[in-house]
Amino acid sequence: MIQIDNTLVSLDVLERQFLCDLSHCKGICCVEGDSGAPLLEEEVGELEKALPVIWDDLAPKAQEIIKKQGVAYIDEEGDLVTSIVNGKDCVFTCYDADGTCKCAVEKAYREGKLSFYKPVSCHLYPIRVEKYDTFEAVNYNRWSICKAAEILGKKEKLPVYKFLKEPLVRRFGKDWYEALEEIAGEWEKQKNEE
Repeated sequence: MIQIDNTLVSLDVLERQFLCDLSHCKGICCVEGDSGAPLLEEEVGELEKALPVIWDDLAPKAQEIIKKQGVAYIDEEGDLVTSIVNGKDCVFTCYDADGTCKCAVEKAYREGKLSFYKPVSCHLYPIRVEKYDTFEAVNYNRWSICKAAEILGKKEKLPVYKFLKEPLVRRFGKDWYEALEEIAGEWEKQKNEE
């Protein structure tokens, strides 16, 4: 682990390679899992504001769940997460013509209809951030459904932290990311000297 400000960053974030390969996984990370995507409190309001714009892109079952319980709920571990359909699909999923699962919020953002990109935990995936009393843990979450992304990342020699530069800057700031880059460079240099 390395420390930057009040974060502890797993070395996997520097050493592992990753590049999403939607042609292989079809966006299954928005469908599989035990609960919805982790949310920051302020993101609930952003998702609620997005509803009129994305409503027609959502599945009827997702619309029904949102009407009943809202865009978010507290899961079994006490975390605030996006609401889900049938115990798995995020309510914000939509599908393109080839069956690839996408985020309706991100789709509307890319079309210029929203200023909110999507929840930062989704943007950061496969990094997960866990809050503790005095620090936040920044970890790379390995999941078998992302095997194709690991293979493509190795082929392209793209470390997780470089693949996720934009969401890392969004979550922790530019100075934090520059410190991470500097540490990564030193870490790589040190490993090459051994």
